[in-house]
Amino acid sequence: MRRGSLNVSVADYTARCVAGILNCFHLVIAFATHPATARQFMKDTLNVLLSRLRMKQLQLLIALDDHKSLHKAAGAMSMTQSAASKALQELESMLEAPLFERSKSGMIPNQLGHCVIRYARLVATDLTALCQDVAEIRSGRGGRLAIGAIMGAIPECVVPALNDLHAGQPGLSIEVMEDTSARMLLQLDEGRLDLVIGRAAVAADPSKYHYRPLGDEPLSVVVGYGHPPLPRKEVKLRDLAGHRWVMYPSHMPLHALLEREMDLAGLEMPDNPISTASTFVTVALLQSSVDLVSLLPTAIAELFVRQKMLRFVPVKLKSPSQTFGIVTRKGGVLSPPAEQFIELLRGRTGQMEGQAASAQKKSESAFF
Repeated sequence: MRRGSLNVSVADYTARCVAGILNCFHLVIAFATHPATARQFMKDTLNVLLSRLRMKQLQLLIALDDHKSLHKAAGAMSMTQSAASKALQELESMLEAPLFERSKSGMIPNQLGHCVIRYARLVATDLTALCQDVAEIRSGRGGRLAIGAIMGAIPECVVPALNDLHAGQPGLSIEVMEDTSARMLLQLDEGRLDLVIGRAAVAADPSKYHYRPLGDEPLSVVVGYGHPPLPRKEVKLRDLAGHRWVMYPSHMPLHALLEREMDLAGLEMPDNPISTASTFVTVALLQSSVDLVSLLPTAIAELFVRQKMLRFVPVKLKSPSQTFGIVTRKGGVLSPPAEQFIELLRGRTGQMEGQAASAQKKSESAFF
């Protein structure tokens, strides 16, 4: 294998990557567990971790978090309970603090335990990804990339960039997840995703992430294609009072936006809506009944309008379009495919702005 100008074996490269990941983990543990200690004391703790910490101990932490029982965790790892207990004691001794509270419901991580377990999961995920990458490189394939994206970013942003990336790297294995930003950020925290195209602001602690804005997500009101024409070109939300709404669940940002639009129009939220986060369910419902109306990202709605499955309703929303961007973990190391994908995304920012303006104009005139 060739990395830069150095020739190294796969085994050597794997060993160096593992050592690098563990070294980063050691540093984080030291800072997290001793924030107020002197630098020398932290250095001593780091030396202890570097010389004594084992992957088996980190795996045990994950198993304990999953099973809440030392006996079950030991069984899952094919260890005796006494060996598992000894491994946990050694780790707590290194950190000079307990990681779990023993209760009737089992072993529950304390605040420090949750912190250490979170990073243990990151290490385990990174090592899994490392093994997959090494196996793919050895077999002649081109590595892997896992991304998450909100629905509105997929047609005009994610898909073109993915096509360009795959054209240049046909051997690359790509996984795409479409979900809410909040759920995808959890996947990003656990190392299951390399990056997210979404919103960092919905996180409990947005400062954990690097955020690079990409564009806006304009929204449109839509009905099924079989809906009869409305009497006026300028339609107000009040004109749709006889319709039932298919809306997003209450925990999602688009639900809050519709709630705000209803409030600005002096209307109450419908008390008999159909709630779903699925675009497929929404479109199927709109097609099935002319009495239903919904709110969708304009880029998504346009796909179905072109196929004569939906119609735009020319309602001008007063709320500003929501912004989305590229979200990555601070302190994380991006793979070359992830970095290239980000460059392709950023190169499309100007094009997306023009397309968004064009799509909004279409949404105002395409109902009839």
